[in-house]
Amino acid sequence: MNPSRLKIGDTIGIISPCHTADQERYAPFLAGIKKLGYQVKEGSNLYKNTYGYAASEQERADDFNNMILDPEVKMILFGGGNVGNEFLPAINFQAIKDNPKIICSYSNGTTILNTVYAQTGLTVYYGQFPGVFKDLNNYNLKQFQAHFTGETPSVFEKNSKWKAINEGACEGTLIGGYTTRFAYLIGNKYFSFDKRKDYILFLENYEAFNEPSEISAHLAQIEQHEIIEHVKGLLFGHYSESINQELTDVLIRFGKKNGIPVMSCDDFGHGRNHGILPIGIRARLDTGKKTLEFID
Repeated sequence: MNPSRLKIGDTIGIISPCHTADQERYAPFLAGIKKLGYQVKEGSNLYKNTYGYAASEQERADDFNNMILDPEVKMILFGGGNVGNEFLPAINFQAIKDNPKIICSYSNGTTILNTVYAQTGLTVYYGQFPGVFKDLNNYNLKQFQAHFTGETPSVFEKNSKWKAINEGACEGTLIGGYTTRFAYLIGNKYFSFDKRKDYILFLENYEAFNEPSEISAHLAQIEQHEIIEHVKGLLFGHYSESINQELTDVLIRFGKKNGIPVMSCDDFGHGRNHGILPIGIRARLDTGKKTLEFID
């Protein structure tokens, strides 16, 4: 199930399900969105800090569910944080099925995006968040336009050098996100996978947040679950400004142990490039061509 495309003048709903948004900090983010010709609707609880670190689960769920039900809102956009999993039980999944629209986030939004896809079959989008629009660069703008205002591109547009870590090619449905949050999802009753499908994982992390040893633990959590039998490839995003050999070694071992192609790039994640990856569409990863093709 794919959402409708955006048109100039459409409304983008801004919520904060994973952290407390600061109104002064968010002002230039929202101004950047409006500069592109879109209307902005703020969640009623966007700036609440009921718990100190975020609004309550119900307040955050109210904002999410209300944006889903609001016919004026064509896209829901939110950033990361730490507690996106807290309000999963209060998400109105049936409303999402009845009112499919663009849902986009990154980082801690991994939890929500993959859960929404698993529960509804709606294609959701990893890679961008309100902060991208403060100083929108050309690559990030082109990614936004390609995925949300036109037809889904046939191939992921690169803006960095792609490195083959374990050779091969594969096809599968895209799922993934931030390594910590995706690992937390494994075994969660709100996240499931279709055993009839193959998957391509895309994952990313950031050197300021996790050491390679921690990422290795995240990957171990994934490969010790039966989902690994259906994972046919891995694309790893931005981690550091220079190549981190320890992380590369972790990825080499993961690829060889599981017999899957692995490739890395700097085109999505917590760096300058915020490329968009649609969760739920079929893709082909080819380390020889160094491409990720969208084949749905």
